[in-house]
Amino acid sequence: MESRLITREQLSGMFDHTNLKAYADNVAFEKLCREAAENHFAMVAVNSAQTAFCKSLLKKTDVHVGAAIGFPLGQTTIEVKAFEADNAILNGADEIDYVINLGEVKNRNWGYVQREMEVMTALCQSNGKICKVIFEICYLNEAEIIKIAEIARKVKPDFIKTSTGFGSGGATVEAVKLMKKTVGTDVKVKAAGGIRDWKTALAMIDAGAERIGTSSSLKILEEYDLWKTEGKFK
Repeated sequence: MESRLITREQLSGMFDHTNLKAYADNVAFEKLCREAAENHFAMVAVNSAQTAFCKSLLKKTDVHVGAAIGFPLGQTTIEVKAFEADNAILNGADEIDYVINLGEVKNRNWGYVQREMEVMTALCQSNGKICKVIFEICYLNEAEIIKIAEIARKVKPDFIKTSTGFGSGGATVEAVKLMKKTVGTDVKVKAAGGIRDWKTALAMIDAGAERIGTSSSLKILEEYDLWKTEGKFK
């Protein structure tokens, strides 16, 4: 997408509006879902425990409910991640964002990483749901990012994603470019983690991101409006 020509509607449709805080209550999720519905965001991103509640709030809208799986560490077995994802789908999840097993990446156990991705992708796609694979790039070197993206190019989940937002760092333009270059056109890239303003979101879109995960969606839209009307960043 040519970012300089992006419309407000197109930008809104790229947001995964996020609240993954452990202490968020129902009032917070009602606010999240209301904002997402009013602005026609792509999805609300929540922990799997909130899936059914958010689905009940959004059932008459075009907004998807996304459940975070194995979050934020990724340190559960394939079977546990699959069970959690299946339970989230039963509770109304339209999209699944799961965290890879970083320990097995560091072990260079690529067979495990691929098997996990195959199981999660097949589970989602057999149920007509979207699968996103979270890399957590702040803990990976370039060779590891490339290798996981090569596996994704073979397995074909719907998206690969930069970060949970709970690690030591978030999305970077360099990582988004590298991930997109490696997976090509068959798999999309989601940038998440530390995206809090329109200038940063714009850079991620220019780098190849087709979804933006952020809790600052409304702020970014406000800054986009300023950029469109006055030609400047806030």
